[in-house]
Amino acid sequence: MSKHPLQFLEVARRDPEKEPAEIRIKHFDEIYGQYDGADAASQSGRCIACGNPYCEWKCPVHNYIPDWLRLVEEGKLFQAAELSHQTNSLPEICGRICPQDRLCEGACTLDDANGAVSIGSIEKYITDEALKQGWRPDMSHIIDTGKRVGIVGAGPAGLAAADVLARNGIRSVVFDSYSEIGGLLTFGIPSFKLEKEVVRIRREILQGMGVEFVLNTHIGTDKPFQELLDEFDAVFLGMGTYDFVKGGFPGEDLPEVYEALPYLISNVNQELGISQATPHIDLAGKRVIVLGGGDTGMDCNRTAIRQGATSVSCAYRRDEENMPGSQREVENSNEEGVNFLFNQQPLEITGSDHVSGVRVIRTKLGSPGSDGRRRPEPVPGTEEILPADAVLIAFGFGASPASWFADFDIGLTTNGLVDVNSNGREAFQTTNPQVFAGGDMVRGSDLVVTAVFEGREAAAGITRYLGV
Repeated sequence: MSKHPLQFLEVARRDPEKEPAEIRIKHFDEIYGQYDGADAASQSGRCIACGNPYCEWKCPVHNYIPDWLRLVEEGKLFQAAELSHQTNSLPEICGRICPQDRLCEGACTLDDANGAVSIGSIEKYITDEALKQGWRPDMSHIIDTGKRVGIVGAGPAGLAAADVLARNGIRSVVFDSYSEIGGLLTFGIPSFKLEKEVVRIRREILQGMGVEFVLNTHIGTDKPFQELLDEFDAVFLGMGTYDFVKGGFPGEDLPEVYEALPYLISNVNQELGISQATPHIDLAGKRVIVLGGGDTGMDCNRTAIRQGATSVSCAYRRDEENMPGSQREVENSNEEGVNFLFNQQPLEITGSDHVSGVRVIRTKLGSPGSDGRRRPEPVPGTEEILPADAVLIAFGFGASPASWFADFDIGLTTNGLVDVNSNGREAFQTTNPQVFAGGDMVRGSDLVVTAVFEGREAAAGITRYLGV
């Protein structure tokens, strides 16, 4: 507990400085500054160390948040870094991109009246600063078990699994079809939220722990999956979900209609100087409409602004309160000039050989559906056409199981996700006992932090399976 129990009253919440919108829209660098040691200690001291810390329970990896806040306040940075890594394999990344307003900070006891403790910014500070000062995971006590695991996918689930396995003396080789590790951390999330040097540093850390990466390698074509089963004691699949969810309305096949993920990947490749098989998608000078209200939609909004779009409008079929995206990202989009069109449901993308607009209808919220969310209901007689030169569709991603899964008895659920953890199997073990899986391909498209949690839990299951 803070040495000053009422510090939350004496010290107001103060986030790191954020670059003004008129400056940040001209580049793709991160927009938030960093605490110094004094600020981090002062902000950490605002925590009142609740007896039942709601922040921990709301956090998908159940970080020991009050404990590492106390260590930061006491100036014990390396101890805070060690503790942070006990529950989270990518804390500096989650500190940047987690929707804290919907998770730990949203559950903070101080959130309503006094301003939640700035947990995300402090989490980011801990690892960033500790690494600068020379901290690295202590592997001196780890004994090599001789066991080896093949990991397919260098995204958050695969990286988390590799981290936990290394800490249990199990060596892993991580295969990925991309040229850099990180999966969508590198290629899907824009640099203004997560600069790619952060992911490269995490690669160096994992390699220092004994993790090996084999990139530009597509399992199933470049390397048969059978070879992994032959070479490794177990295999972990963390391949994500990549099937684009369509709206099912006319005009989606027009040339200037782009799926969110290829658009975002195209922009990152351009930034990183990576050659692309298809032309770079540049929306400079275009009137852009983004369809979808999640974080991917917000990424599209803010990327199009930085590319120099004439205007960017984001149409969403529910109201602002019911948007699934992070409140922080909605606020940043607003500041950067995005025009939000709430309660607008797309019916058609208009145009003959090119996009001319989006026909929408106004909605009102009706009774809750099976997911508990109030369903949007069209309001007759409210149709209109929104002028546009390009449309970005960000409705999310569905299951994309590999064609070879059936050949290796890797079972699927009815919605195409990988079937794990049933009928007495180990945590995240598939119907093939040698194969484990986690992340979006098991849960469905979700947060980075939930993929980290499942990768870590799967690694614990692998450890037990191997008798380590």
